[in-house]
Amino acid sequence: MRRPGSRAFTLIELLVAVGVMAVLTGLLLSAVQKVREAAARAKCQHTARQLALALHQHHDAAGAFPPGHRRFTLFGSNLPLSGWTLPILPYLEQQALYDRAAAAYRQSLVPFRNLPHTGLSTVVPAFLCPSDGRIGTPQIAQRSKALVAFTSYLGVSGKDSIAARDGVLYQGSRTTFADIADGASNTLLLGERPPSADFQFGWWYAGIGQRLTGSADIVLGVREPNLQPIMSGSKCGPGNYPFMPATGLDDPCGMFHFWSPHPGGANFAFADGSVRFVRYSADPLMPALSSRAGGEAASPPD
Repeated sequence: MRRPGSRAFTLIELLVAVGVMAVLTGLLLSAVQKVREAAARAKCQHTARQLALALHQHHDAAGAFPPGHRRFTLFGSNLPLSGWTLPILPYLEQQALYDRAAAAYRQSLVPFRNLPHTGLSTVVPAFLCPSDGRIGTPQIAQRSKALVAFTSYLGVSGKDSIAARDGVLYQGSRTTFADIADGASNTLLLGERPPSADFQFGWWYAGIGQRLTGSADIVLGVREPNLQPIMSGSKCGPGNYPFMPATGLDDPCGMFHFWSPHPGGANFAFADGSVRFVRYSADPLMPALSSRAGGEAASPPD
């Protein structure tokens, strides 16, 4: 029996209240997610800036940026198959890791054995974007079965890493600021690209890449070709891949182009050390921005 002056909720009122609470909860979760993503994007930008600064410090000490990738030869090649990531370790407060790598190379020129090359599976947070939750620990590469650690940032080789090599970091490069005739503030240096879905590309320590050039492994062009075997049923077609979003971290075709887990674009470091979030809509400008001395009148988009 209802007490005088009391009022019970009707079923309709309860349903309305539950609906309002669900909407408010959804809005709150969406806001929290946006805040988290903004923080992760800012962290990735900070990391890219630190890497660009380390590359600048290497330039100051050695008179040039390090090679984007080193080819494999038995003679005349220091640290074969490694890339720009290894020589900047001392400028990332990782001198001990660099010394271990140098000692390992003196024992074996093949860097894909965890002994003596323990750096192959050593996670270096300075190379990682926190938006990719896969790579905080080493992973098994599905084809080679090696235990490896990764980099979320690749050197920009120019239009592509195979033929053009008109950027700052590519196989055998020794680029100086004087070589960047298009202007350091208008030339891409590093860009975000998560490791491949099968963990076979994107190793920080060393890599073969496509056609032994480091392509899609440590360096990448803004129109990189797919040089993997293409057969009937292949998920990724031939051709040169533009700057565009991938469908997710499990997209096997994402390895051929710059992209990031951040909505709308990816972070890029420019040769002057600045970092910008570049939206996918800027793709038509990417070939001009990637070349060091192409003479194009292109400026980074706001």
